[in-house]
Amino acid sequence: MKMRTEQDSMGKIEVPAKALYGAQTQRAINNFPISGTPLPAGFIHAVAAIKAACAHANSELGRLKQSKADAILQAAHSVMQGQHDDAFPVDVFQTGSGTSTNMNVNEVLANLASDHAGLPVHPNDDVNMGQSSNDVIPSAIHVSAALAFSRDLLPALHQLEQTILGKGEQLQNKVKTGRTHLMDAMPLRFDQELGGWATQIQYGRDRLQGLQSRLQQLALGGTAIGTGINADPRQARLACDYLNQLTGQAFCPAEDYFYALSSQDTAVELSGQLKTLAVALMKIANDLRWMNSGPLTGVAEIQLPALQPGSSIMPGKVNPVIPEAVAMVAAQVIGLDAANTVAGQSGNFQLNVMLPLVASNLLTMIKLLANCTPLLAEAIDGFILNEAHIEKNLARNPILVTALNPVIGYAKAAVIAKKAYAEGRPVLEVAQEETELSDAELRELLDPAALTRGSQQR
Repeated sequence: MKMRTEQDSMGKIEVPAKALYGAQTQRAINNFPISGTPLPAGFIHAVAAIKAACAHANSELGRLKQSKADAILQAAHSVMQGQHDDAFPVDVFQTGSGTSTNMNVNEVLANLASDHAGLPVHPNDDVNMGQSSNDVIPSAIHVSAALAFSRDLLPALHQLEQTILGKGEQLQNKVKTGRTHLMDAMPLRFDQELGGWATQIQYGRDRLQGLQSRLQQLALGGTAIGTGINADPRQARLACDYLNQLTGQAFCPAEDYFYALSSQDTAVELSGQLKTLAVALMKIANDLRWMNSGPLTGVAEIQLPALQPGSSIMPGKVNPVIPEAVAMVAAQVIGLDAANTVAGQSGNFQLNVMLPLVASNLLTMIKLLANCTPLLAEAIDGFILNEAHIEKNLARNPILVTALNPVIGYAKAAVIAKKAYAEGRPVLEVAQEETELSDAELRELLDPAALTRGSQQR
């Protein structure tokens, strides 16, 4: 590989001749051969957007020549559009402030801008003017996460919620056996069961939207430790205004820069809400797996869409692959949240020092959740009922006797339930033998559809 010599404050270093980055990026590549995984492209694009916003602000303030600002803006927009994603190879596991990634972006933009403008654009003095890694990287965490969950995750959750509600409406008159402790319980309708799922998703969206105003507060302007050294006090507001034009968001300077640099509380809050959403998705996925189990010896209430052969040795086997994939996504998100929790505790004095980990984990969590929810929606929309099996089990459910408690008492009802179960007979038949209630009374009391409406509505 042809190399060129670059120089920074630590001296000279060899860099690939065609690389857009410079000396500090190369040192990071050499220093951190850990995972081979760079920060997500969405995060790099957010850093580039911040650089564009700061260049615009500094030109407005007369601190940066317009020719340089225009060149930086053009370079930043090309990075934001994904034209140079391969120019950002620095590992996730790097310096805890993300300085290596900040300088990686500074160097790439400086080289691109210099080529465009035909004059030297400096990565520190020009691209990084009025900024520090310590305010840029926390700001990029907020910007990238806000964009990812508003553009990708929230629409996916809305689709899933509407799909669940639509399926419930289709099945609103279908009654099934309820289950608690995985054991037969009182009957309910499919729309009631699915309605519970839809509410889980709705509340997940609500929780995410509830933290949006905190996520839109940026550390930008705090520079090194929160005092704003080397930045014009007007820069952050002007930069946020430009960011908002780019993104349609409502970013603003943080109310307290010392808080914004030293803690990652809002990121941890977002991580926790993503974990809560993952827990909800796992609950729904596992319900589907149980309901689909069988086809002969399981619950066998539904048939999920058959998507692929389920076994390399057992012909004809079909597995619930989408719910399984969703459950694995949920497990991964829960694990990443644990890592974010530890990272959030690593705010030592004026700076958190696990910022790249938080940035990567949040975007990974959002991407996984946003990508799996449409698949789950398709699975829910596509399942069909095994109606004969559902009705047979419902008629033989001994727990239906619960409806007789107010009339014959708990102890007598228990005798009927046990006898019905032991003899494999419907509760109605046994109750006809064991009580003095008329057939009409028993049929009214034990009507599964009526029982789904509760005592007050019967």
